[in-house]
Amino acid sequence: MSELIKLKHEFAKSSDFLVALGDKKRQNIIIALMNQKVILRGLQVTDLVEVTGLSRPAVSHHLKILKDVNLVDYRREGTKNFYYLTHENKEFKKMKLLSEHVMEVVKCNRQI
Repeated sequence: MSELIKLKHEFAKSSDFLVALGDKKRQNIIIALMNQKVILRGLQVTDLVEVTGLSRPAVSHHLKILKDVNLVDYRREGTKNFYYLTHENKEFKKMKLLSEHVMEVVKCNRQI
């Protein structure tokens, strides 16, 4: 039972990140930012509006959510902001550990 309690806490700690990744509109933004040409320079909100078909306020909203979970960051050049995926993301490592832990619990439960 303690394994399930531990797993519940792991899910709770990862909840915001899972919500951020679970939205299709944010997934489209992430995919747009993964483009090889974009990785080096980043994209502006107007670029993401064009790629995703979302409104400017919607893109800004989704970028804020992605920034809040440290998946996206930005750099300023004068008055322009360029958004990019962060290179080191601890949350993906947590997701990997969480999925491994889930599989361990499932495997143990099947053996009972």
